Amino acid sequence: MKISIAEEKFVRRAKSEGRFSRSFVVLVRSTTWRCGRLERLIVSYLRGRTWKLGKPQISVKEMLQNFKLKGKRKNEFLDAIRRLERRNIVRILTF
Repeated sequence: MKISIAEEKFVRRAKSEGRFSRSFVVLVRSTTWRCGRLERLIVSYLRGRTWKLGKPQISVKEMLQNFKLKGKRKNEFLDAIRRLERRNIVRILTF
């Protein structure tokens, strides 16, 4: 069974997105200095969940369901989480 190059790229992308959606996000610093609107929403959600339930980690899949994101907005959301990780505000734990 041969797989075309386009199908192979799609399979790779699907695997990487699946792995990222199974990962957890942990709030390291509770600051939103120089962050955009979406980053502020993510940090405030993480802060609220940690304060209310005492859970330091939240799955990315659960956050996507809570924010009700699909399509382009989902990609923007995942990019925002990566930007927060680059700024050392959150940490992404992949299992």
